[in-house]
Amino acid sequence: MTDRERLRTTFGEDAARYHRARPTYPPELFAQLSGPRILEIGPGTGQATLPLTTIGDVTAVELSPELAAVAREHAPDAQVVVANFDEWPLPAEPFDLVVSATAFHWLDPHTRTARCAATLRPGGKLAVISTHHIAGGTAQFFVDVQECYERWDPATPPNLRLSRADDIPREFDDSPEFEPPEFHRYEWEQAYDTEGYVDLLLTYSNHIALPARDQLIADVRQLIDMRHGGRVTKRYLTQLAVARVRTGETAAS
Repeated sequence: MTDRERLRTTFGEDAARYHRARPTYPPELFAQLSGPRILEIGPGTGQATLPLTTIGDVTAVELSPELAAVAREHAPDAQVVVANFDEWPLPAEPFDLVVSATAFHWLDPHTRTARCAATLRPGGKLAVISTHHIAGGTAQFFVDVQECYERWDPATPPNLRLSRADDIPREFDDSPEFEPPEFHRYEWEQAYDTEGYVDLLLTYSNHIALPARDQLIADVRQLIDMRHGGRVTKRYLTQLAVARVRTGETAAS
């Protein structure tokens, strides 16, 4: 089992925390999407699924039974299927739109774009949403907290600093199945109290799997309480990449 395959199974360990702590997506992002039949890959507990159901009929394929159960409650109008998308039998009826929100990187990189293209009607689109933690918010906290990570996570590079939004690359798989994507970017901030921030950290796969997780979390909790007044603000960049599937004629040219 690769690290990707192992880590992507960790999210269902505490589905309630995942649903409580994970941020949602900027509402204006969904104004860029359309399609009566929508396939969502990796919905988690439904943070993007619910707004997608206002656009069209949603089939959501989720690896974790625990996360899928919460998604069904959160977005009751969606059809949530428990399956590994890398192996899921593709339906005969094509979709107009395929969406993957903060989950596309967990799919098999060798097959993911081809499988998405195979599910789409001619002219259909693939929308990949990614979330990035960027410089801003309570800037000094994110400098201070590196000491905690360097102490408890040996994989942490020394003096690591957050990137500016402009330095985050506009990435999309280089694929013959899709035309060049359009990118839309949204910067925003969210404030957390100490327990809310700890909750968020414990939904990240690398934190869940860290051997010294408890020691790291204790240090982060103390840092927020003692040096930052029990509250920090995190700045996010949400990136939407939308690409149209190539038609047979376009792909051959």
